[in-house]
Amino acid sequence: MNYDLIVIGSGPGGYVAAIRAAQLGFKTAVVEKSELGGVCLNWGCIPTKALLKSAQVFHYVAKAADFGVAISGDVKADFEGMVKRSREVAGAMSKGVQFLMKKNKIEVINGFGKVKPGKIVEVTDAEGNVTEITANHIILATGARSRQLPSLPQDGNKIIGYREAMTLPKQPQSMVVVGSGAIGSEFAYFYNTIGTKVTLVEYLPNVVPLEDEEVSKELERSFKKAGMKIMTGAEVTSVDTSGDLCKVTVKTKKGEEIIEAEIVLSAVGIATNLEGIGLEETGIKADNGKISVDEYYRTNVEGYYAIGDIVRGPALAHVASHEGIICVEHIAGKHTEPMDYGNIPGCTYTYPEVASVGLTEKAAREKGYDILVGKFPFSASGKAKAGGSSEGFVKVIFDKKYGEWLGCHMVGANVTEMIAEAVVARKLETTGEEIIKSVHPHPTMSEAIMEAAAAAYGEVIHL
Repeated sequence: MNYDLIVIGSGPGGYVAAIRAAQLGFKTAVVEKSELGGVCLNWGCIPTKALLKSAQVFHYVAKAADFGVAISGDVKADFEGMVKRSREVAGAMSKGVQFLMKKNKIEVINGFGKVKPGKIVEVTDAEGNVTEITANHIILATGARSRQLPSLPQDGNKIIGYREAMTLPKQPQSMVVVGSGAIGSEFAYFYNTIGTKVTLVEYLPNVVPLEDEEVSKELERSFKKAGMKIMTGAEVTSVDTSGDLCKVTVKTKKGEEIIEAEIVLSAVGIATNLEGIGLEETGIKADNGKISVDEYYRTNVEGYYAIGDIVRGPALAHVASHEGIICVEHIAGKHTEPMDYGNIPGCTYTYPEVASVGLTEKAAREKGYDILVGKFPFSASGKAKAGGSSEGFVKVIFDKKYGEWLGCHMVGANVTEMIAEAVVARKLETTGEEIIKSVHPHPTMSEAIMEAAAAAYGEVIHL
């Protein structure tokens, strides 16, 4: 069984790489130990967004009177129904990947893949049967899993990771979420919205700590307004699970505080899946949990490549997909540009949503740029007001000398759909003045981008 290219792992990096390889004429196989689509489609990006949509609908219905809609009777969250819908959405998307595999004549081999010298992949199936297949090129795309801390040993029952958080048998009355990155903030928002008493604990000074500080503060205000308890600059040092409720010891600047909750959700990042995949046997170098690759994702061993969460760079689905395409196109001899990791959008699907690309204001100043900063609040947006979504703002940062768009940071309704404008504009080296002169439709949320750019140049109209 010889192939032109074998991909180990079928997440958004692996299956996209396989499809692009098939499009380019490669005889391609994918080795997958679990569900097609990987964590993203089955246990990450997609099912969480289904849960978040359910929470949003619940919120809208609960606030229906604000929109002139009368609903009689109590509005209740059907937790089991939300989970069921989420799993159905994930299942449908996974079947969609199965269809794409068949459409592109990609062979799917079920089992655990391990690379060996000589461009060999050893596949062990669920029954323990071992098969060896070969290829001219092998791409590792084995992804990552929930990271575990010594102070937060996950038991899958009281101390859980993101997988269990999506399929709990019943809605908990209380929950402590540890870590306020995208995963932690999204689950905190979901459970808080449907009525769980949520405490969000973040080790760093701000929630969503990678975002611009003003964005972080705005999201924190929104969370607090919604009834969530926020503890920043705080560390969970231990969890006692011996009783009916977990006793979570949190160390803060003021001292220790013990919080009781039914469930503790650990959302403190991810750990790469590098164990047992044959790196040592094959001689592939890795450093600090990441495989070392060049700009085209070649490892130090000819014919072996790595993409996605297991290489350096943001652990995001859209990054893995793009890496897979670059890798395969380079193998095929096509002209392709290396990834610009400075122009990767990040999105957090809370309410309000958070989206950003490029440098924060603090980072731009630290790099020595003389900058222009513009902000436009959604409270001044007609579309946002009409939609009942006036929280948040758009913030833009330009280089004063050349007009280069250095960064764009948004917090508000639907901003994850708006950030692509900034990504494309930055790719095309669009200046701030060109954004101002580009006609944006009215009334739309996207007008706020133009208005924020105008504010940076002292030309804003609606403020």
